[in-house]
Amino acid sequence: MTHEEKRAWIRLVVAVVAYAAYAVVIITGGTGGRPLAETPYEAALLWSVGGAVAASILAEIVMAAVNPRASRVRDVRDREIARFGDHVGQAFVAIGAIAAMLMAMAGWERFWIANAVYLCFVLSAVLGGFAKVAAYRRSLPEW
Repeated sequence: MTHEEKRAWIRLVVAVVAYAAYAVVIITGGTGGRPLAETPYEAALLWSVGGAVAASILAEIVMAAVNPRASRVRDVRDREIARFGDHVGQAFVAIGAIAAMLMAMAGWERFWIANAVYLCFVLSAVLGGFAKVAAYRRSLPEW
């Protein structure tokens, strides 16, 4: 497994775990009998995003320390796979932006807008990560 494939796995797993932890905290911990839209979500969302970034960095440092002689050179295939995964996942960033714009124009609660954007960012990372891992395991699609 190449260094770049390991990075794709790390980012994929961290994105899923961080969002799952956020969802559990919001659904179980914060409602207190109130409607979900009135749940204080800001701190949990910021901790989730910050924790995911920190966990990814830490996991990549550990990965590099475990195998310090592994090649970190990115070849043409690595660059093509990275570009492919980014293109695949990018659709959800656009979907999240459009959804947030429409929700704001419709006067939705900030809770729903922020959570729709966060969900689309996570879906973008997960879908892009799956595409990268699949490309490493099989091959890039021929167009």
